[in-house]
Amino acid sequence: MQFRDLHRQYEAMKAEMDETMLRVVASGVYIMGPQVAELEQQLADYVGVKHCITCANGTDALRLSLMALGVGPGDAVFVPDFTFFATAEAVAMVGATPIFIDVDKETYNIDPCLIYEEYESVRCNTSLRPVAVIAVDLFGLPADYDALREVCRCCNIFLVEDGAQGFGGSFGGKRACSFGDISATSFFPAKPLGCYGDGGAIFTDDEHYADLLRSLRVHGKGTDKYDNVRLGLNSRLDTMQAAVLQVKMRYFDDELLAVNRVAAKYSQLLRGKIQTPVVPEGYTSSWAQYTIQAENRDELQVRLKAAGIPSMVYYPHTMSRQAAFEGLPKLTLTPTADQLTRTVLSLPMHPYMTDEEIQTVASLI
Repeated sequence: MQFRDLHRQYEAMKAEMDETMLRVVASGVYIMGPQVAELEQQLADYVGVKHCITCANGTDALRLSLMALGVGPGDAVFVPDFTFFATAEAVAMVGATPIFIDVDKETYNIDPCLIYEEYESVRCNTSLRPVAVIAVDLFGLPADYDALREVCRCCNIFLVEDGAQGFGGSFGGKRACSFGDISATSFFPAKPLGCYGDGGAIFTDDEHYADLLRSLRVHGKGTDKYDNVRLGLNSRLDTMQAAVLQVKMRYFDDELLAVNRVAAKYSQLLRGKIQTPVVPEGYTSSWAQYTIQAENRDELQVRLKAAGIPSMVYYPHTMSRQAAFEGLPKLTLTPTADQLTRTVLSLPMHPYMTDEEIQTVASLI
């Protein structure tokens, strides 16, 4: 059994995928070919925003977003303490300081109720300027953006959506990657919409940010790539990955339906026996992971492995406990995030799982 079966996915779209990739190879246009602009328009239309700017990977998407917002040294950015390293890493890479916020014990997403208190603490107890929140759509579930927008409005700070795991999810009739002043996602192969290498994208309705991002992703270019008007990155999505994503987009809605069927089956079989994921009313998850909580997590993982069933721990350490962030201010404790590092376990999850496979995993648990 595969944790996320990319082989099975490829077989489902093999004929179209092979033809598309060979067409790119034959074209000789491997960087910023026409498929890139076509994909950007498709993604913007799908998400429901005016602009999509692709880039080399999801981490660059976050970094470029912060650069476009002017975030830098002396600034504080609020991030969840339970997430992948890149969320806080991108903050540090632009010279700003990540401030770690605890998460909701059921949704695993940043707790908006704690941000205002931390905002006041930063203002009163440090020399940092609070400028932004990065909310992560963890495991595919969008964060509480109604509450987050209100907090950001009251504090007069930016809202950035880290939709690396959330692409395809929705809340209140809007799709993930449409909620932030700027939103970012990743096309890492195992993500809900993944390419055959690294890739990322940034979404915004703001014309100024969009123009700035198109410059920043190509060495801060002006009228052309030899006219450099600012410092930027070398962060372009190559033509092959754009073409791969165009094929996958044709299957994406059906895959979302399938992966939600898998999640519903898991929850039906496991509910009442172990703590299963919570999807609040009005939300749809893209199920980047199906993550349970278990006090005997380590023992359970060993038993699953012995039966040939892969599982993953996302994440064994909170961000504030990472050695790279040693010495940064942690003004309040994050007990929920700490507990989750000891109890979460992600199960095999992908659109091509069979009922028999789901039953096998659930029976062992």
